[in-house]
Amino acid sequence: MPKKIRLGILGGGGDSLIGVLHRVASFINDNYEIVGAVFNPDLEDSMAFAKEIDVPTNRIYKDFDTLIEEEMKLPEDQRIQVCSILTPNFLHFPMAKKLLDNGFHVICEKPMTTTYEEAKILQETLKKVGKVFAVTHTYTGYPMVRQMREMIKEGVIGKVHKVDAQYYQGWMNPIIHDKEKRGTVWRLDPKKAGISSCMGDIGVHAFNMIEFTTGLQVKSLLCDFNYMYDDNVMDMDGTALIRLDNNVKGVIRASQVATGEENNLTIAIYGQKGGFKWEQENPNYLYKLNDPEPLQVYKPGHEYNSKLSLDGTKLPPGHPEGIFDAMANIYLGVAKAIRGEDYNSGEFPTMTDGVRGLNFIENTVASHKQGNVWVDMD
Repeated sequence: MPKKIRLGILGGGGDSLIGVLHRVASFINDNYEIVGAVFNPDLEDSMAFAKEIDVPTNRIYKDFDTLIEEEMKLPEDQRIQVCSILTPNFLHFPMAKKLLDNGFHVICEKPMTTTYEEAKILQETLKKVGKVFAVTHTYTGYPMVRQMREMIKEGVIGKVHKVDAQYYQGWMNPIIHDKEKRGTVWRLDPKKAGISSCMGDIGVHAFNMIEFTTGLQVKSLLCDFNYMYDDNVMDMDGTALIRLDNNVKGVIRASQVATGEENNLTIAIYGQKGGFKWEQENPNYLYKLNDPEPLQVYKPGHEYNSKLSLDGTKLPPGHPEGIFDAMANIYLGVAKAIRGEDYNSGEFPTMTDGVRGLNFIENTVASHKQGNVWVDMD
């Protein structure tokens, strides 16, 4: 198989942050080539954007259905192999389903779908077609998050007994207080975003980080939301108490109205023999808490790190790496899977993570609406 994997892009045109993140990530390890796309709903806009980023325009299509139809006419060794879905949430399920049904691998932004039922349908589809499916929980790609996962797996901090994950942003604060403004944001429209804004967009990342790093699953939760205004149907802020395997307890805190916060994702895992702390805004530092020994700091690129961590490190120690590199590590893992190469299960989030995420989102909403009660996850 040629080195370059043929990549298609759905969405992410114009000044989309997520679009440039995925494109740069796909280029970093020289594994992908963008050969086809629908960057925008308008064909002229898609064409103009393709020219702007120097992507050939002969396979820029007017819409998603046309992309599928035309690509399927091409010989298998020429057509798109994997498609990245970067569209608003409500398009994830129909696009992913049709891509899988037609034999394409899929890289999908989160949440994977807008409902748990759709997620389970996708899961059954994937079992039938046997393709590679990745969900871009980007933060799992950071070397120090991967290092934490491997050290917890090795028993370095002993039995886990407490977890605490927080994801605070403030970008919605100037919008939510203006009725006209909040009517223009698709994340506040349940028809486009699904049933949750805050937990569905960022709280699910905190949930995923807990399960990714500890290897444990959340079994039940109790959630309380803040909608801010009576006429706003989407959560702006939420806190969930969680119970995991092995009697582990924890909390997930998420907010889009934490005034002045930027992208404050932090996670702390506490065990019998020590703990770990990691902060997304300072991603090169993994703090190991020891009792009664002094605090230890792990940094990427050093030989003391695990193979999974080192495989995701591209520069010598002391050279900062960030979110582009984290996303690139997910794309690298997907490339290995598409080529049938050996890879660590922590190299990219899978369909299972996507299904778990939707189960989490729907149960946080159910818990709140039922009067802040404990509900069980599947």
